[in-house]
Amino acid sequence: MKNPTLHRYATRPGFYFTDDGGADVVVRSENADQVWMSVIEPLGRPTAFFNEAIRLVDDPSTPFVAQIRNYPVSTRIIESLNLRETLFRMSGPNYGLWYVHLPKAWDGMRYGFRVDGTWDPKHGVRFNPYKFLIDPHGKGIDGRMELDPAAFSYQCDIVDGKVKGSAWGAMSTIDSLGKVPMSVAIDDRDESKHEGEPDHPHVPWSKTVIYELHVKGFTADAPWLPAELRGTYAGLAHPTTLSYLQRLGVTSIELLPIQAKQDELFLQERGGTNYWGYSTLSYFAPEPSYATRNAQRKGAAAVRKEVIDMVRALHEAGFEVIMDVVYNHTCEGGVEGPTVCWRGLDTLTYYRQQKGNPGRLEDTTGCGNTLDFTNTPVVAFAIDSLRYWAKRIGIDGFRFDLAASLARLDGEFTKHHPFLYALRSDLLLGNLKIIMEPWDLGNQGWRTGQFGLPFGEWNDRFRDTTRTFWLSDVAAGTKSGSIGMQEIATRLCGSADLFATDPGRGATASINFVSCHDGFTLTDLTRYAVKHNEANGENNIDGSNTNHSANFGVEGPSVDARVEAKRERAAMNMFGMLLLSLGTPMLLAGDEFRNTQEGNNNAYCQDNAITWLNWDWMRKNSDSPERRRIDAVSELIAIRKSLELFHHEDFFTRLTQLGLLKPSSRVQWFLPDGTTPMEGDWFDTSIRSFTMRLTSNEEVDVLIVINGIDKAMDFHLPADSMWKCLWSSAVTSGDEPKRKTVRVRKTAGAAAATVPPTPEDNVWRVPALSISLIQQIDW
Repeated sequence: MKNPTLHRYATRPGFYFTDDGGADVVVRSENADQVWMSVIEPLGRPTAFFNEAIRLVDDPSTPFVAQIRNYPVSTRIIESLNLRETLFRMSGPNYGLWYVHLPKAWDGMRYGFRVDGTWDPKHGVRFNPYKFLIDPHGKGIDGRMELDPAAFSYQCDIVDGKVKGSAWGAMSTIDSLGKVPMSVAIDDRDESKHEGEPDHPHVPWSKTVIYELHVKGFTADAPWLPAELRGTYAGLAHPTTLSYLQRLGVTSIELLPIQAKQDELFLQERGGTNYWGYSTLSYFAPEPSYATRNAQRKGAAAVRKEVIDMVRALHEAGFEVIMDVVYNHTCEGGVEGPTVCWRGLDTLTYYRQQKGNPGRLEDTTGCGNTLDFTNTPVVAFAIDSLRYWAKRIGIDGFRFDLAASLARLDGEFTKHHPFLYALRSDLLLGNLKIIMEPWDLGNQGWRTGQFGLPFGEWNDRFRDTTRTFWLSDVAAGTKSGSIGMQEIATRLCGSADLFATDPGRGATASINFVSCHDGFTLTDLTRYAVKHNEANGENNIDGSNTNHSANFGVEGPSVDARVEAKRERAAMNMFGMLLLSLGTPMLLAGDEFRNTQEGNNNAYCQDNAITWLNWDWMRKNSDSPERRRIDAVSELIAIRKSLELFHHEDFFTRLTQLGLLKPSSRVQWFLPDGTTPMEGDWFDTSIRSFTMRLTSNEEVDVLIVINGIDKAMDFHLPADSMWKCLWSSAVTSGDEPKRKTVRVRKTAGAAAATVPPTPEDNVWRVPALSISLIQQIDW
């Protein structure tokens, strides 16, 4: 049976160009009394709607919002802004949607909405037609919000840079046009738009190495780029940038948010900025400030094209592109925040209200509001946005910030949430890499491992275990630390205790990391015992106080060679743990060359040298500490990629109900004396040194040798083979594990035969506080 013709307005919200030269526009507002679409044109050009629109009278006694109710199409002139606003009264609501057909529409057209309805803040209803609202589905953005009374739906003043007024007070009657952003229409009907698009790399999970970076900060000071490309999408797509990433060896580039952003109110009040970008203004439009100045001048379509070109360049170079997304809250913040979109369209539809107090918003994000993913239109909105970025922009996967907030029903987390099912079942999204940050600030917000198939999840347990074992336990200097062989072995084997939740779910679901954008860099973990966030202007009370870091006797940079040697060994130990564990490793950009944020573990508001990667090491000689580290890290990534032992999703081993490691045909364990650990050894936290043997029928075995004490030790390696060192965390200091005795033993006679090794041949001296990878060889 042939599908019936789709009714003109039987569609989801959005801006749809039509073949008659106009456009259908649909927006959701379930509780509004009236919605207008607003088209903004410059006064210096003739209006496209001269014959349709009724000119409004500039009469102070009759506000324009009272006049626009009288006409289907009306227009007004704002001399102070040199703009003309034409308002089209929309039809609705029909199933919560409002519609209008524009007789004319063009690529680059600036537009928005005005919404009228009840003003009742105590019941969470804050409609205000004086506020110009962007389109939630708009593909382009122009302008930014100014800290001005006009941007707020309630009456307020700005006193000494602070907003003074009550969100439960009277409605503001100041027009916000010119003080808030506008949406920009982009015509996407070109059927050739995907021509020349390179194939997506489609890197298997088992071969994925993620690299988290900030588009601006990665190249803001890049010496290989001309000034106009630094800190831009085009700068990330530059051949030299791509060559650097290829030499490092990572496979998948995870971008901090590139959806259009707006600074939170408290940051605007103190003149700050949200550098990270976790404050979304538009879920369809890219952030314009990361585009080149030339693209910004040309407008929203050119900005988006630069993003598309960046993604294509990364694909051509063999990289996947994963995008960090923030659907848990919006930039509007709490009820005291500005009105730029969702609050003005329909707070009750988009945001969760507190039970028993609908005037207040539920906040499980710490950002003032939480989008209501119990509401089907909100789920559909997020899915539409994700599909757009995947299909039109070419994104290969998404990492969801504070994902627990997206999976709450009646306030409680459930892996059976409709949004998670929508992601799983979507033909496009279900085949992408989907990564969850498995926590939020709500009730029982820590949910690591509980999202189930097919999602990957950030493994904070891996992070804390690795830091504690190699840093804080070492700094404590006691014989018995808080982390022992049992915990380390579990993390090395893929964290089955957390991620073996569903039949078929494998170790790659564990996104292993030691550092990320949020917290200390890996180098700062070894330089600072406490955070130093004074530059944030919050009296150093922001950011986590639990970092499991160590300064090795000196807080901050040191010129003491012994201190620096200990720090570098600790850093390489954490890299070794990260890249020799089963699971999906994620590196923070800059960690590979000792990047520092000067002890700031919450640099979200630092758009400056604190967060921009420092590439000065490129100007140093070839034997600099930075180059030694990057060589060691890239070598380890290459070794990991060469070993089929890591290219699968099965866990190496699992835990019994008693917490013991089950015997496995793929992994064997040895103490330094060559004996097998007994039951009590697993839980003895004074045992910090052991050998892990990974076996394979297809390739030679490897050993992961961990010496977790501060002195060199003799390790008796398995006597059935000979071994060679592939990589060691001690390599940057010119050290590595070595056999204590090296003997060439052959039988006499012309036809000499090699004599099998003896246990004495496999006693190795292993450097203090090190992790090493040793490979089986023929004797």
